[in-house]
Amino acid sequence: MKLLKIGIVFLYLIFDMSGFAQQPNIIFLMTDDQRWDNFGCYGRPEFKTANIDRLADEGVVFDRAFYPVAICMPSRVTMMSGRYLSNHKVGFTHPYNLTFSKTDFEDTYPAQLKQSGYRTGFVGKFGFAVTDTAYHTKGGVSGYDLQEHLGKYFDYFAGNGVHFSGAFKAWPEDARLKEIYDENRPLNERTLKTGDAMLHFLDTQPKDKPFCLSVSFYAVKNDKDKDMYPPHVKEFENKNFSVPENWVEGKNTKLPELLDHWRGVTLHMKRTSTPELYQKLVRRFATQGYTVDQQVGRLIEKLEDMGILDNTIIIYTSDNGRFHGSQGLYDKAILYEESIKAPLIIFDGRKTKEKRGYREDAFISSVDIAPTILSFAGIETPGKMQGKSFTDILDQTQNRKQWQKSVYSESLFINILHKKRKNEDIESVNQELINANESYRSRGVRNEKFKYIIYYEHTPVIEELYDLDNDPHEMNNVVSDKKYAKVLKRLRIETEKKHKEIQ
Repeated sequence: MKLLKIGIVFLYLIFDMSGFAQQPNIIFLMTDDQRWDNFGCYGRPEFKTANIDRLADEGVVFDRAFYPVAICMPSRVTMMSGRYLSNHKVGFTHPYNLTFSKTDFEDTYPAQLKQSGYRTGFVGKFGFAVTDTAYHTKGGVSGYDLQEHLGKYFDYFAGNGVHFSGAFKAWPEDARLKEIYDENRPLNERTLKTGDAMLHFLDTQPKDKPFCLSVSFYAVKNDKDKDMYPPHVKEFENKNFSVPENWVEGKNTKLPELLDHWRGVTLHMKRTSTPELYQKLVRRFATQGYTVDQQVGRLIEKLEDMGILDNTIIIYTSDNGRFHGSQGLYDKAILYEESIKAPLIIFDGRKTKEKRGYREDAFISSVDIAPTILSFAGIETPGKMQGKSFTDILDQTQNRKQWQKSVYSESLFINILHKKRKNEDIESVNQELINANESYRSRGVRNEKFKYIIYYEHTPVIEELYDLDNDPHEMNNVVSDKKYAKVLKRLRIETEKKHKEIQ
């Protein structure tokens, strides 16, 4: 009997050790403002994304992935926390301008993985402030020390805060990191520096521990040369790119006039409203995307050389989309497809080749990413997370009748409030904006066939409804067409119900 017990304990230990050893390594790659269709695997090979396309060919490409909020800071919080903006309230403008408390950060995927024995790393643009307690900001968080506030959660870090005065920090103390970020290195090698730090994390990885590395590239942006690596600029200097069907030269008179208050209208006129401006800017995006793609290639090669690619999951996405002249808009945030549709590619080296290399049409929200990452590691989803794991979708075991048939998105950034964020009576400024019918806060749902948007602070409310089967580029608002009355009523109810659920 004693021998039997010893044998059971021994088998348990073997199973436990084996289970730990088989926990996958997880690499989460995120770009900045990279529109979903700027890839070969999403139908535009002119962008030269061969390494990302390889991930797609050997992984899963999601064709219905969307952002619940499509602007930088809140989107990043949503992906780390698995919570909607209306719930976490971390963003740029009142009243959604909180910092993120350390208590809440304990329930993010990096913190949960670290607590469970993973080595955690972060490289690049962090994008939001984690503070002892949450509070409303007024244009930044002064004197913020990234290591003081994030050192507990990340074993390895090389990046900065960007949106809240969090100056660059790197830890642990390391000669190679200092070399990578040497101030004498050309500024236009920023994406290469991110790639170098990413590989250095792998060079310093212990063999007996799983890891999770989050890499947030500063590219793909329009207004900086820090990601315009000269040899890659030459790849596209004489290239003329295809133009989306809903690109608008000049002003789009079909948009709700309310959106004239959104900065995307004026930015379009300055940046993308002529064929020449469009091509000039798209070359910049292609250049930066190509440089990111080269880092992805370096990453894959490194994982292969280390012999760990077959136990590594790589997730590739962006923080939000970008209009780039589509709809006669620039920027993001507003709830049309170019803004809220996400590139999402997941490569799982543990899967056999027969179970990889396909496209997936299940509806995925980026609020689902954090619980999915935890599920990969066998960690229970914290109660605060509002998204749900889609590992069963990836395993092809999900009962599709029980999976979500739509995604919810909201747009809560108001640029006039961002400009006046230091105003002592910002609540009055906000109310005046609403009273003047200049608020374009909106929410809505997108399902297989329809997109519904409501600008709910306008009196009367402004609504948009698009029949995506017949109008995939959202060029004809059918909200007043009586034959869509039942659809409109149903989506109104669904949107309001979801809004109340996530508060």
